[in-house]
Amino acid sequence: MSFPSALQSTFEEATQPFRQPWQAVSTAALTGWLIFYALFLLYAFRDQSGYLFIDNVNLVIHEGGHPLFGWFGPTLGVWGGTLLELIVPAALAMYFASQRQPSGAAFCTFFFFENFLYIGTYMADARAQDLPLVTTGDPEFAEHDWFRIFSDLGVLQHDTQIAAVVRFLGWLGMLATVGWLVWRWRQGTVEAPEFTPG
Repeated sequence: MSFPSALQSTFEEATQPFRQPWQAVSTAALTGWLIFYALFLLYAFRDQSGYLFIDNVNLVIHEGGHPLFGWFGPTLGVWGGTLLELIVPAALAMYFASQRQPSGAAFCTFFFFENFLYIGTYMADARAQDLPLVTTGDPEFAEHDWFRIFSDLGVLQHDTQIAAVVRFLGWLGMLATVGWLVWRWRQGTVEAPEFTPG
């Protein structure tokens, strides 16, 4: 078997689960999820602190990303917190997508985008640095991730504008995810065979 055909075969095998039909979403499950997402979105919309209860989990994952990616150098170590905080829900969403479980995929994707709100809050603080910093290392050497990142990129003066765009994308992504779950439910009801009495 030649290398290109072996590569194609490997690719087809890896993507096989993603070509299977999605599991149906029941009306009861959709109703429960819509209530949950509506309550969470309302809570997030009314929040003034920029730090939601779920961000306690995001913070732990974020801090774990610094030493993990720090193995690849100090620059990637600074980016590592945000990277891991996005990689974890994205990887979980991919897992549920491979299992063709729309509710699980939607949940993880929703909280992937929720991270954008948290990241945006941190970005907007780059110049002001009013937020308390958490670190896994020596507190004396703690630095503000986004001050360093934006300074390195030469865009520090645009911290609040970039943060606003990131937060907007977070809201857009969360709403689109809920819309996708509704669409999957509709597809399931359309695809389900009609019952005909025998």
